[in-house]
Amino acid sequence: MGDILETSPHQMCCDCLEKIKGESSRANCSHYAQILTGVAELKCYIFMNEMPNRHIVIFDGVCNFCNGTVNFIIKRDPKGVFVFTPMHSQNGRSLIRQYNVSEVGADTIFLIKNGKCYLRSDAALEIAKELSGLWFLISSLKVIPKKLRDYFYILFAGIRYRIFGKRDTCMIPTPDLRNRFINSETQ
Repeated sequence: MGDILETSPHQMCCDCLEKIKGESSRANCSHYAQILTGVAELKCYIFMNEMPNRHIVIFDGVCNFCNGTVNFIIKRDPKGVFVFTPMHSQNGRSLIRQYNVSEVGADTIFLIKNGKCYLRSDAALEIAKELSGLWFLISSLKVIPKKLRDYFYILFAGIRYRIFGKRDTCMIPTPDLRNRFINSETQ
């Protein structure tokens, strides 16, 4: 069981979950964190294959501005195209690993759309394309060079906690919005 991370998520799910099925506490399994990672990877794999027309937004769950942005997107996404997961959740971390994103920071928003991962300003502009109303017009800002767009994105991201504040924990979706979130439990 030492090489559990090298096994496929499906194999991990089948082998390791059986191991802890009857145990009374998570502490009894030394591989619990690895199992959670594998299960998160499996959930993400299943989700992305069963719902290919949904786009995943990975966001900073403790940032008030980011939570406001999620609510903004939900209100302007009547078709429910976007689903969300905090970057601090098992699923968020799993997706970030899966897409091999090395420049990860809490200042980054991710969008996984049609098998491609968009970061920072590219993610924001891709999201705007799908929103109801005239928000799609914002995507015309793509004519501005990415380095310049990302410079201003990172500049704002660096001060957003000072301006909008920060929570101690990730947001918990209301019952009527839970279907818009991929298991938001953080570990």
